[in-house]
Amino acid sequence: MGNFYTDTISKDANYNSVRRVDALSLLEPSMRGRVQQILANAKKTFGVELMVFETYRSQARQEQLFNQGATQLRQVGVHHYGLACDIVKVVDGEPSWKGDFSLLGNLARANDLVWGGNWGTPNLPHNFVDPVHVQWCSINRQASLFRGEWYPPANYDPYKD
Repeated sequence: MGNFYTDTISKDANYNSVRRVDALSLLEPSMRGRVQQILANAKKTFGVELMVFETYRSQARQEQLFNQGATQLRQVGVHHYGLACDIVKVVDGEPSWKGDFSLLGNLARANDLVWGGNWGTPNLPHNFVDPVHVQWCSINRQASLFRGEWYPPANYDPYKD
């Protein structure tokens, strides 16, 4: 029995790419729908335009970003499995990482996604914060995801995990 990672991502032409990939098609379908809801709700309810900046990320790209000092993580994480993406603001038609991203955090939580601003535990201090990142995997499940032992079912809720 396969999953979106084994059936789709591992066979995609971008699997070893060093370039940025923003294809929504490389997000697991439940994750994709949640991200699309975030984008729509931000625009409709708050008048804020958001865009998906990066979805899938290969190990080669992760190492490239690490060597450039753009990330603290050498090993690729949840992005590699179609379960994470970076969402940024659109300012004057261009991507922007400036300002407060708590709106993204609220929208992520409303769609059962974990926000990199608090990693699903807003009451705990975090020494790594990624305010443009959302993922559909609890921190506790990451190790089993990376080992290939677990992949979220369609009804997965990281807050009940």
